[in-house]
Amino acid sequence: MSCEVVALYFARSAELAGVRSEIISVPQQLTSLQLWEEIVKRHPRLAAIQDQVVFAVRQEYVLLGDQLVVLQSGDEVAIIPPISGG
Repeated sequence: MSCEVVALYFARSAELAGVRSEIISVPQQLTSLQLWEEIVKRHPRLAAIQDQVVFAVRQEYVLLGDQLVVLQSGDEVAIIPPISGG
């Protein structure tokens, strides 16, 4: 079963994706790594930051890996690359 979620792209991830937000259809249950793979299918340039990216699902941080993510339509998934400051 799939659902529609809002993908939010920040900083470098927005530059690579070419969008700041979009609605995407993904399976309702998948691992965080599978979710990342679904997003990279839409925006292959994001693969360049895979080792540095962190997700926030419903404003909770999720590391890429085998952690199960259960989504509902309307959930926000933020793609957050490392941010350097100075």
